[in-house]
Amino acid sequence: MRMVNTVIGEAPVSIGDGNYSSKYPKRTDFLEAGVPFISANNLDNGVVISEGMRFISEQQHSTLKKGHLEKNDVLVVTRGNGIGNVARVDEKWQGANINAQLVLLRADDIKISKKYLFLYTRSKYFFDLVKLFSSGTAQPQLPIGALKKIPVSYPENIDDQLKIVRIVSAYDDLIENNKRRIELLEDSARQLYKEWFMRFRFPGHEHVKIIDGVPEGWESCPASDALHINPRVSVEKGKEIVCVPMASLSESQMTVDKSAFEQRTNHTSVKFMRGDTLFARITPCLENGKTAFVYFLEEGEIACGSTEFVVLRGKKVSNQFTYLLAREESFRGNAIKSMIGSSGRQRVQPSCFDKYIVPIAPDYIQEQFDSMVSSAFEQIAVLAKQNEQLARARDLLLPKLMGGEIAV
Repeated sequence: MRMVNTVIGEAPVSIGDGNYSSKYPKRTDFLEAGVPFISANNLDNGVVISEGMRFISEQQHSTLKKGHLEKNDVLVVTRGNGIGNVARVDEKWQGANINAQLVLLRADDIKISKKYLFLYTRSKYFFDLVKLFSSGTAQPQLPIGALKKIPVSYPENIDDQLKIVRIVSAYDDLIENNKRRIELLEDSARQLYKEWFMRFRFPGHEHVKIIDGVPEGWESCPASDALHINPRVSVEKGKEIVCVPMASLSESQMTVDKSAFEQRTNHTSVKFMRGDTLFARITPCLENGKTAFVYFLEEGEIACGSTEFVVLRGKKVSNQFTYLLAREESFRGNAIKSMIGSSGRQRVQPSCFDKYIVPIAPDYIQEQFDSMVSSAFEQIAVLAKQNEQLARARDLLLPKLMGGEIAV
């Protein structure tokens, strides 16, 4: 298999950006509907998402001569904290515009396959190169000139490129299948929580009266009494432990992205253990739903994390109950209402947990609930670990395939 070893700037790939100088849309130009104006925030796990999408008018779109998207273009974040994130443009976003944080890569699909280019840019190898070629710390950026110097290797024969795509896609398909299973398992646990503890349709509810807003035999208490809020955890000074950044938390699931974890000896003040829940306390992370269940530590292991986490641990309820409670819109809404601070840096006030009332069921009901949801939590942890192993195997295999070390 003959390989072409070059750099992006000399490969059969065109590069476009969203720098429109004086024609760049102002804040007042954005509309509720129109032509999508895609930003780094709209890139998620290799796809463009609608959440938070901004729009411009058709008239303004026609004045922007650059950054018009075609199907299967690859978008790369080249400015800000999401630098190196990528997404492939599907048919839905054809004709959209991109903002100044993004660059588009368009393979000719003759000498280099569009699918192969996307596969390459999604690799850890490419991500690490972006970090290496970027500049700045507070606001990292990758100028187009630097992007053009990033190495790229591809088989001379496009059929060989597509064989590599098929091999690696098999790993991605398994990972996506596990993600769907995780989503279904978590949704089933959340629905059971709603049914038992919000609608009060627990087993035998037909024979129980509602007194003062809760079933007879239950109690109501503030979240600050039902949970430990930021429980004290001590760890030996200078000991190397895992540190979890905000970027690792998902907006929709309990799982975390371990690729952003660090090993640190200078610990943050926020420490937690297996079974705790991490709850974002700063805007916009809280509004976006960043929350995690700490399934990824061993029993007795201690980690630290972002100082913008609130750590929640069950006191009168289980740890599984605590996580599902933290995922409820009403719980998050109560925290959001308490936020104070300057625009863009608002934080939750600890007193908000005194104001949110939690229904506490008798022990036998809680035990029954826990036994049902614990299975889902355990399966999610197993599937998440499988995905880590699959991703690791894929990331080890991909450079060898792309470098021609392994024949296809």
